[in-house]
Amino acid sequence: MAEKQQHPRIVFVGVHMEAEAPFRFLVDSGENLTGLVTLTPASQGKVSGAVNLSAIADKAEVPVLHVVNVNEEIVIDWIAQLRPDLLLVVGWTQLLKEPLLRIPSVAALGFHASLLPKYRGRAPVNWAIINGESETGNTMIVLEPGADEGDIVAQHRIPITPEDTCETIYRKVGQTEVEMLAEVLPLVRAGRLPRRKQDPSEATVMPKRRPEDGVIDWSRSAQDLYNWVRAQTHPYPGAFTFLSNGEGVHKIRIWQAQQVDQGVSEDGLPNAPQAGTLRRDPAGWPMAATGCGWLRLISLQRENEAEISGLQAWGTVLRDGSSFGNRPLGKE
Repeated sequence: MAEKQQHPRIVFVGVHMEAEAPFRFLVDSGENLTGLVTLTPASQGKVSGAVNLSAIADKAEVPVLHVVNVNEEIVIDWIAQLRPDLLLVVGWTQLLKEPLLRIPSVAALGFHASLLPKYRGRAPVNWAIINGESETGNTMIVLEPGADEGDIVAQHRIPITPEDTCETIYRKVGQTEVEMLAEVLPLVRAGRLPRRKQDPSEATVMPKRRPEDGVIDWSRSAQDLYNWVRAQTHPYPGAFTFLSNGEGVHKIRIWQAQQVDQGVSEDGLPNAPQAGTLRRDPAGWPMAATGCGWLRLISLQRENEAEISGLQAWGTVLRDGSSFGNRPLGKE
């Protein structure tokens, strides 16, 4: 391990997968990490994409505090005793309140996975993919009591390719955090912290996403639904639908899919019939009709069963005459 640099003293707050790369960078670079605040193991189990940062911290002999609520008095006292210059918040879903934000001598800094002020709010990466964006970004900000409203310290752009998923984009997000820390920490050591105001007139705010929001609307286009699936795949709860196969109705999660254009496809399938209708292409892959085109099902999972490939699913989970719907039969 590199010799610890004595300034700034950093307390790191994080739990999501995007926090792993920057935390490792701080450890490996010999930065003066004086503490890690992360969720308890039980609370981590409720967060999609959570990682065990405490294992890295223990190896590096960084003190760790496991919490349920970061704003509790015991947490405030623990962090204050460490006398941080920087409170660095990465991949954390709880808003830090003013008593915490006042502790560091330089600033409380955080990251938001968008090109702020665009895509403020929850699940910015997921929303960017759902909305078909070709680019997103990551922004280091000075944390304020209002969500994602603080001054911009640094900002990097991130392309979204047609093959990207929520997981691959969050890996890219973590790498940009490493890059921005490498840029900003030397400035902090020199007594400077660059910051510029956000333009509130350009702000967009995205709502929180819940697991039940992942239901697939088969009347939408194949392009829209391809984005829908890849925005909610692992490590998130997944896009889902309801299968009617003559033996009841089953909840099915679609983990991976491919878009097939409208019209007669390379697989010889005709124009899509009623949305949600299932067919099999000549190679044996299940295909679901959408409002415009087909969706080839590469990986799926019936509730309470193991994830399987679409090829395995045909003849067991899926078969001729079965179809998908937006809700269970009898539910309006």
